[in-house]
This record gives sequence, C-alpha cells and structure tokens, in this order.
Amino acid sequence: MKKIFIFSILLTIFFLVPDNAEAQCSMCRAVLESEGDQSTAKGINDGILYLMVFPYLLIGGIGYFIYRSWKRKDKEQV
Repeated sequence: MKKIFIFSILLTIFFLVPDNAEAQCSMCRAVLESEGDQSTAKGINDGILYLMVFPYLLIGGIGYFIYRSWKRKDKEQV
C-alpha cells in the first residue's frame, strides 16, 4: 500500500513540474514576448506555476485524510 502511495505522489510531482511547462495565458505571453528582456516572462511563468501547485496540494491532502479515515473505519468494523 505504501508503494502505491509513494508512486502516486512521485507521478503527481512528475506531471506537475515539467521542465518546459508554460502556464501563461495568451495575453500575458503576447505582452511579455514583445519585450526584449525574457527574464520578466520567465519570472511571471515561474510565479504562475508556483501559485498553481497549492490547490493541488490542498486537494491531495484532503483526499489523503478522507482515505485514511475510511481505512480506519474499515479496521474498526472488522
């Protein structure tokens, strides 16, 4: 059971943090690509990815606690 849990966490991290992820909307990308300096665009993209991780962590944590409580109820019933 622990192997499946660890595998699912690693798989989630693998898909959430790809090297070439681009999370900008089309308008933000158009404005930032028109500038000569690309460091601003990279900073905006990194910030969007950073903010996008927290909802997934919260939902995953809530799901884990629900799963754990269900498992605990099953053990108490037996």
